[in-house]
Amino acid sequence: MALGGIAAVFQIYGKDLPDYQQLATYEPATLSRIYSGEGQLMDEFARERRIFTPIDEIPDQIKQAFVSAEDKNFYNHHGFDPRGIAAALYDAALHGGRLRGASTITQQVMKNFLLTGERSGERKIKEIILATRLENTLSKDDILQLYLNEIFLGQNAYGVTAAAQTYFAKSLEELTLAETAYLAALPKEPSNLHPVRDKAEAIDRRNYVLNQMAQNGYVTRDAAEAAKKEDLVTVQSGAIASARREMPPRDYFTEEVRRQLAAKFGDDELFTGGLSIRATVDPKLQNVAAEALRDGLESYDRGLKVYSGPVAEIDPASFNPDDEASWRKVLSSAPVPRDISGWYPAIVLSLGDTSARIGIDGIPTPPEGDFLPFSDAAWARVRANDSGRLRTARGPSDLWKVGDVVLVKAIEKDGAFDHWSYRQIPAIQGAFMAMDTQTGRVLAMQGGFSYQSSVFNRATQALRQPGSSFKPFVYAAALDQGYSPATIVLDAPIEVATSAGIWMPENSGGTYYGPTPLRTGIEQSRNLMTVRIAQDVGMDTVAKYGERFGIYNNMPHLLSYSLGAGETTLYKMVAAYAMLANGGLQVEPTLVDRVQDRYGKTIYRHDQRTCDECSANDVAEAPDPTIHSNAERVMDAITAYQVTSMLQGAASRGTSAGSVGRMRLNLAGKTGTTNEAKDVWYVGYSPRIVAGCYMGYDNPRPLGESAFGGTLCAPVFVDFMKQAMAGQGPVSWPAPPGGHFIKINRHTGQRLPDNASGGDVQAEYIRDGQELMVGAYGMTVDGGWKMGSDVPLFDDVLNSPAIERVTVRGESRSLPSRPSLGSMSSGGLY
Repeated sequence: MALGGIAAVFQIYGKDLPDYQQLATYEPATLSRIYSGEGQLMDEFARERRIFTPIDEIPDQIKQAFVSAEDKNFYNHHGFDPRGIAAALYDAALHGGRLRGASTITQQVMKNFLLTGERSGERKIKEIILATRLENTLSKDDILQLYLNEIFLGQNAYGVTAAAQTYFAKSLEELTLAETAYLAALPKEPSNLHPVRDKAEAIDRRNYVLNQMAQNGYVTRDAAEAAKKEDLVTVQSGAIASARREMPPRDYFTEEVRRQLAAKFGDDELFTGGLSIRATVDPKLQNVAAEALRDGLESYDRGLKVYSGPVAEIDPASFNPDDEASWRKVLSSAPVPRDISGWYPAIVLSLGDTSARIGIDGIPTPPEGDFLPFSDAAWARVRANDSGRLRTARGPSDLWKVGDVVLVKAIEKDGAFDHWSYRQIPAIQGAFMAMDTQTGRVLAMQGGFSYQSSVFNRATQALRQPGSSFKPFVYAAALDQGYSPATIVLDAPIEVATSAGIWMPENSGGTYYGPTPLRTGIEQSRNLMTVRIAQDVGMDTVAKYGERFGIYNNMPHLLSYSLGAGETTLYKMVAAYAMLANGGLQVEPTLVDRVQDRYGKTIYRHDQRTCDECSANDVAEAPDPTIHSNAERVMDAITAYQVTSMLQGAASRGTSAGSVGRMRLNLAGKTGTTNEAKDVWYVGYSPRIVAGCYMGYDNPRPLGESAFGGTLCAPVFVDFMKQAMAGQGPVSWPAPPGGHFIKINRHTGQRLPDNASGGDVQAEYIRDGQELMVGAYGMTVDGGWKMGSDVPLFDDVLNSPAIERVTVRGESRSLPSRPSLGSMSSGGLY
């Protein structure tokens, strides 16, 4: 009767149970990881910190420890352990109290995956039924794989692999016997066996597991006793550096990878799919890009000489300035950026007549203390309380007060520490991006001064006017319509009737030069020549080029757009310039080379080019591999060569001659400065690398009379390219077939003999037969606006007052003189 009753109970509860067979194909939520091109771990994305590990990759010692701790008869029972249940009943009857679980590992898998955690007889019966069925479906190893990858082990660690990193910053293979036993102790009470807070209880449970392992014959008694004598040393106690801290802090690059992959695969797949993501970033170039942009932004901010205030303020009553532990505790929790290389958060502890005593986060305090001299920050002006006007600070108390959190940097002299220097995050922001011109691989991306200060990525999310950096695409449209670099275009005032009234664009400085070669127009960034060209070829044609190169999605047919009045992103501009650099082939920018799923299968690969001989069995005997590009051509190869040639002139003789030209690497590039200098740009390239910089306030406002793309962004480009092209000489682009060279006077456009030489001689690459085409060399383009007889023209471009010299970062540079505030109603200046 008893057996019949038991059978009836199991028959009743065995109906309508969850489908246990789904566990055969179960894939636990697993974190995804980003690696650099060099294989360095960069970042992780997860809802639950779990790293899936196949059972055959889990060391035997791990399996043995958990089996000993949780289910020593695991390999002998068929889902439930009658002897264990009987022992649990006997203990409860003998000693009283609550009945202990006596759950096998298989039963725990059922509870974790298919049932609730309630403590009831009904759940226990369902658990046993499902466990028995599961044992007939999966092998012991498959069940143990589910258990060891799913189980919660505290500290947001799910599974043994994640727990090994969380507690000991180790892989499973690196764990000692004592460390393994501690992990196996955690399933019983993961929240009550904390290695610091509950250290004594944690060691007792660890030692119990070691005893069980010895009793079950998995380790010798001597090994178990030796392990029991070890201290419990973990990441949580501070004795071991966290594996998470060893990774670089999250930055603009990895955040953009997250954003793009979430859009492609969905949040669920990215945060639970265990993806292995190989990023395109070059860590060295990324660091160079970040430093170059920060230096440029800080240099501009220092030039304003305005104190911006502390990055945080802490109530002086909340800490004791003479107790290091006290102020370090409040400083470590202050919400301030800590991702700026070489900069440290510091709290003001007291003020003196000539300096402030400070405590620095992460830096040991010397016996004499750390001090921030006022003389180092005397450049910073403060606003008077009464009038709000800027005035010179007279002492430390004018800048700081006790409890202020500021940023400091160590200054060295003769290779040794000299003093701490005050630093502040600039109000001006910007972005920098570098890309491989052949593949579209983004090598570096810095979307602002500091990611922890502002997560807004100005490389991909900020829509700003590109100004004159858009002009090369107007010229490209003209070259494809029959122009050549030697075509003569009229440089004279025009008036355009618009719905808002008469628009009268001007050149920088209000100067005009009459009939001028096309090359000079882009080298000196003449607005009026650009507008006439756009009018002549048609804004519908120019718009197609803006859209073909991905700068705009739906570009309006407005003449002001030829001068860069439309808004776009640095990401799109750099990609567009890459197509100029590679000879006119379409490039799709990417931050990710490859994505693999949890099993190592490639589910995304950016580079779709085919390669002959790349899979040869014997590399030594294989011929040289040949890569075949399947990229679509978006521009004629001759046009791309001509635009690049003219942009080389812009870099060496134009508005960036004082910075990019001084490198003498024959690079190509173009500045961009919008109306009232609200946005400044520089985008330049070699045959292999294209890089671009943008600067401006997030809420656009004028940057000042001395702000230009050539003075703010071009130096950032130079700082980056010096490192990216270290050891390389001047670059060159091979001339494509279908054309020939002629020589002209670069100032007048006059045709010169083929053997002419001198500083005014320019060799231009002309399409075969182009001299006879309408609108080409020898014809003057006016765009439909004739030049009046009373227009004052400048005869000598080289001596024109449109060129002046300014000092930037201690260097003298040439650039167009300051334009009037009414130079243009929209778009770019030069």
